[in-house]
Amino acid sequence: MDNEIFRKTYNAINERFCPFEKSILTNNCRCSLAKHFCIAEREGVQCTADHAQERCIALLDLLRTRARFALKTTTEHAALPHAKAMRVQVGGLRGIQAALTPQDEVPNQIDDIDAVIRAAVEQFGSLNALPFQIIVQQITAYRGRRPLRSRR
Repeated sequence: MDNEIFRKTYNAINERFCPFEKSILTNNCRCSLAKHFCIAEREGVQCTADHAQERCIALLDLLRTRARFALKTTTEHAALPHAKAMRVQVGGLRGIQAALTPQDEVPNQIDDIDAVIRAAVEQFGSLNALPFQIIVQQITAYRGRRPLRSRR
């Protein structure tokens, strides 16, 4: 399928995109509000609630802003390469989980993005009040899938 045709079809079908789509499609996270769909042989994720999508977008913007130094990026609104986007999404959610339950080991997979974010807002009062020092540590620590080395 032509990429341009795919993008147009994707945007037409996906009225409410999931900001954490990459982390969900790579099985690093799940969300109770996520709905999967397929176009040809490709998969996408749609959010089922406007308020949750807005909250997730706001959170990702905050995470990107607070992690700029750790990500070694200077431009605030430029699109991040896939690996850095994954660090923000997965590492950020792991950091929030670590802040919520400091006594527990940081999970490899986030079971419900919406539940984690709701719990964080309830515990810390707002997204702006999150303990970003802990969260940025997890963003920095996250390493995605490593490329396979050539075998000889």
